[in-house]
Parts: sequence; C-alpha cells; structure tokens
Amino acid sequence: MDVVTWVSAGVALAGAATTAVLGYWQQKRLRTIEKRNLMDSYGASLAWAAFDLQTRLYNVLHGHRLDNSPGTGRGFLTVCLTHGTRHEAEYVRRSTVFVLAEYLGWVEILRRDVQFLDLGRSRTNRRVMTKISEIGSVLGRMSPESNALRLFRTHQRAVGELMVYPDGEPGRRRCLGYAEFCHCLDTDEVFHAWFSRLLTDIDELAADAGPSVPRLEKVQQLLMALIDLLDPKAERFPQFRQVFADEERPRPEGAATPAAAG
Repeated sequence: MDVVTWVSAGVALAGAATTAVLGYWQQKRLRTIEKRNLMDSYGASLAWAAFDLQTRLYNVLHGHRLDNSPGTGRGFLTVCLTHGTRHEAEYVRRSTVFVLAEYLGWVEILRRDVQFLDLGRSRTNRRVMTKISEIGSVLGRMSPESNALRLFRTHQRAVGELMVYPDGEPGRRRCLGYAEFCHCLDTDEVFHAWFSRLLTDIDELAADAGPSVPRLEKVQQLLMALIDLLDPKAERFPQFRQVFADEERPRPEGAATPAAAG
C-alpha cells in the first residue's frame, strides 16, 4: 500500500471519528435542550399547582388565626365548612384535597418525563429538585399532635400517579382537572379510597387547626420557595405573591392582615 493510500485512509478514519464525536455531542446537546424545554413547560404548571396549594394552606392558617383572635371574624374553614351549607362544605373538602393532589400530580409528571436527576449542572434544576424533596419530607412528617394532610412518600407517589391523565404522552402529559377529579371520587371506589382520609382531615382542621399549624406553615413556606425558583422574575402572579410577602413582614399592632386569594 503506497503513501497516498495510507494518508487517504488516515484522513477518512479521522473524518469518521470526528463525525462520530460531533454526532454524539450534537445528540447529547439536543437531549439536554429537550429536557430543559420539558422542565420549562412542566415547571410553569408545577408553579401554578404549588401556588394554588400554598394559597389554600394560607387561607387555612390565616383562618385559624382569625378564629383565635377575638373580634376579627371567622376563618375560612369555619365560614365555609363548619357554618356553611352542605354544598359549601363539600366544595371545601374536595377542592382542598384537589390542590394537594394536583401538586403531587405535577411532581410525578416531572419525575416521569424530565428525569431531572440527569439535567446536568444547572444550579436551578438541582435546587428545584431539592425543594421538591423537602416538601415531600415535611408532608410525610409524623407529629404526635396532628397528622392532618400527612402523606408518606409512597402515598404521595400513588396520589400523583392517580392524578396524571392516563392517555397523556411524554412531553404532553397533564393532570386531571377538578371536574374530572370529582367525577372519579363519585364513580370510582378505588380512586375514592386513596383520598377518603384526606377528605376527613379537612374536618379535623376545621375543628381545630392548631396542632397542625407548625407543619402546614412549613409546607407553605417551602412551596413559596419552590415558586421563587420556578418563577424567579415573578411574572405569573406578582400581585398575589406580594400579599404573601407582606404577610411575613412585622406589622404594627392592630394593623390589618392582607387577604389571600380564594
């Protein structure tokens, strides 16, 4: 074999190797972009679900403070569940359990499709993962005083799985809506069984939320921290976020407490 043939073979081999390497890195880059696009898309839905859940927790906690402060009126659960109509009471039970379940549903979707453990060196992605884990830990924390709305991690996964729409495809998954959730409660005994204790927990909170306050406050604070990570520029709900920020600041004695979204 002459020199020209050897050189040609070497050039061809080098070219093939370069093409393979470039192809590998291009595919890796495309997979990373695809995962991050999923994180952006699902992250928005997760942020809204987290916001709805923390809003309801805020209303429960703020209502407890009203119930225990003479002359300030009745709290959310007292008005709607204890002294409300049968329909109002049932709405409060179901909608409170729904916002918790919807949040867990979007966490499950992220776990299935994004696989955020492989999202690379993004500091934000790692912090989102950590915050989700912290929320799960507090939701599952046992307390000698009260375990209202407590779900162990495996139960959290089960609830999340039930909330994921069964016909969804990777990248296009969604959670059950409220009407679908209520329909399943009414028509599917197995589905209802996973939520029966949680529905009963709402009545426990209405009777006395005090024992559950420390844990639920921690969950609400962690949810707000998660929202800050998912929506750092406060573009989705800035006016409501200001309400909750004001609530955390010290206020002069006798000053009014801001009202939260319903």
